[in-house]
Amino acid sequence: MKPLLLKVSADPAHSFSVRHDVLPDINNRWHCHPELELIYFTKGGGTQFIGDSIKQFEAGDMVLVGSNLPHYWRFDDVHFGHSGDHVPVDTIVVHFCENFWGDQFLQLPENKLIKVLLERSKRGLQITGETKTQVANILVAMLNTDGAERIIMLLKALNTIAGSSPLNYLTSIGFKYDHNESESDRLNNIYEYSVRNFRKKIYLEEIADIAGVSANSFCRYFKSKTRKTYSQFVIEIKVGYACKLLIENKLNIKQLCYDSGFNNFSTFHKHFKQVTGKSPLMYQKEFTKKGAA
Repeated sequence: MKPLLLKVSADPAHSFSVRHDVLPDINNRWHCHPELELIYFTKGGGTQFIGDSIKQFEAGDMVLVGSNLPHYWRFDDVHFGHSGDHVPVDTIVVHFCENFWGDQFLQLPENKLIKVLLERSKRGLQITGETKTQVANILVAMLNTDGAERIIMLLKALNTIAGSSPLNYLTSIGFKYDHNESESDRLNNIYEYSVRNFRKKIYLEEIADIAGVSANSFCRYFKSKTRKTYSQFVIEIKVGYACKLLIENKLNIKQLCYDSGFNNFSTFHKHFKQVTGKSPLMYQKEFTKKGAA
């Protein structure tokens, strides 16, 4: 499956793009582009797909996506309401080419850490902690900055990320995808349908029909493009949604088990630990402890 190749345009007065988005459907599909993308979600949340990584995203998250790494942020349905009843979204997005400052700039010895960072971003990086706070302040200021100061701010943001430790990779080290496939919409349709319907049982014939392939070939097709089975893919969506509910702390663990699409608590507990490495209760306690710190 080839993700939609998106053309990112910068106006003639700028060498890279800085954008403020308040709509949930901007590039709301599986896509990629040669530009790197640094995105900061100040409002809104949903399901994040980057390469072979699936997780929930929420307000306050920040991600650096490398060149031509396919990605897709599917905002929750509450952000698509009408007549003023929807929950707003707000993001700051920076797109830049690796060599927009010239072919020799990254070869300078002073820029070694930034060069390594851009290479590592090909697996997608989650920016966290104090680094995220510092970079968020830079991105907010960058929206109202022009001229050389704008380039200096981007350099400062990347240098801050490059100096942080550890880096939180999102995709697996072996993730690859084929640029030469002719399809453009199939995986996007699978993702969209799965996110909308993961709480119920999705039958093989049903999702194969969405993909436009036979039921016999769907499993092989999906695994060849994502490096995981469709069942594993749906489980990761369910666990990601359960993580969101645990963080919100509005339901007890047994209630959120069923609300996340699992049929029984033992299955939920097993799959949650497989995906996150923690029990649901431990995950919730650790998050609560971080929030109180």
